[in-house]
Amino acid sequence: MHHVFHALRNGLVVSCQAEGDDPFNSPEGVSLFARAALMGGAVAIRTEGKAKTAEIKKHVSVPVIGLIKSYFDDGFVRITGSKQDVLDLIEVKCDIIAIDGTFRVRESLTGPDFIRSIKREFSCLIMADIATIDEGMACIEAGADCLSTTLSGYTPETQSRISDHKPDYGLLEELVKRSPIPVFAEGRINTPDDAKRMMNLGAWGVVVGTVITRPRVVTSWFVDAVNQKH
Repeated sequence: MHHVFHALRNGLVVSCQAEGDDPFNSPEGVSLFARAALMGGAVAIRTEGKAKTAEIKKHVSVPVIGLIKSYFDDGFVRITGSKQDVLDLIEVKCDIIAIDGTFRVRESLTGPDFIRSIKREFSCLIMADIATIDEGMACIEAGADCLSTTLSGYTPETQSRISDHKPDYGLLEELVKRSPIPVFAEGRINTPDDAKRMMNLGAWGVVVGTVITRPRVVTSWFVDAVNQKH
């Protein structure tokens, strides 16, 4: 196991991302969130985009997990879905590259096959973002260095899982039982109790984003609650 994973064990990874017209949607904006997260005790940062990854790398000394987000034809999110995406993240020296490990096809390859091709060509560390047990097992066989439950609820086959807005505890628990590589919990972890439960289920570490780094979204949760007071 690569030494970087020892630095992440039992720790909090903060996902610093912003989209659209969000005022934090710039390399400088997400970099400020990353620096604040470190002050709070985060052991690593996850972020999206070449420029944002490069900017964060300038300001932090902890590992940075990078990805480049795009979309499949059906509108569902795709994480680092091309060889060029991987090359861009290698260029900015991100420590771990998050790659979509689902069975959906990109560049004529499923996620596990794409990961296998990248591992054969480059010496980068790969976090496989998956949505099911079978995808996780296939990504392990393909050479992924760690897994994350990131995409549970965000693929056509699993979208019903987000109906209760809760983390996918079952997926994490089963992956931990079966995986010989680190498994990170990610997705809809919105309270400290959620994070604690994931750690008690055996997560290597916990990745939290929206509730920490998207005040616009969190504000809307409170506004909705206030408006429902009656």
